[in-house]
Amino acid sequence: MLKQLSVFVENKAGRLCAIVEVLNEAGINIRAMNIADTVDYGIIRLIVSDTEKAVAALSGNNFTANVFDVTAFTIPDRFGALYEVIKLLGDSGINIEYSYSLMGKNHSEAGIVVYIEDAEKATEAGEILKKAGVNLITPEDIA
Repeated sequence: MLKQLSVFVENKAGRLCAIVEVLNEAGINIRAMNIADTVDYGIIRLIVSDTEKAVAALSGNNFTANVFDVTAFTIPDRFGALYEVIKLLGDSGINIEYSYSLMGKNHSEAGIVVYIEDAEKATEAGEILKKAGVNLITPEDIA
C-alpha cells in the first residue's frame, strides 16, 4: 500500500504554494495531488516520494499532515478499463471513499489511487486486484 498525506489548510491565496514550496525545498517529489475544499478550509491529499521526510518538513513549517494508507493501481489506457476494476471492487463489497489520479511513468497506463476506510477491506481490495491481474503501485514505484 501507498501512504497518502492529508494536509489541512486554510482556504486562502498562497497556502497551496506554501505547501508545495516546503516540499520542493525538502527535495520531495509530488506524484499525485487532490484538493477538496469548503468555504473556510481545504484538504490537500498528496502521494509523495518520501512520506516521512514530507511530514517532518510540513510539521516544521506549521502544517498539519496526517498519513493514511491508500491502494493504488494502474489500468491500461483503453475504454472501460476503470469500470472493470471499480466494478470488481464493488461486486466484492468494497466501498471506495474517494479516488484520484496518480502521475505515471508509462504513458500507456493511468495510475489510480483509491481510499478505502476499512483497513481489512483495503487489504482485501489489494488481494482481489492482484488476483485479477491488476498491477498494484508500490512505494518503490513512485520513489
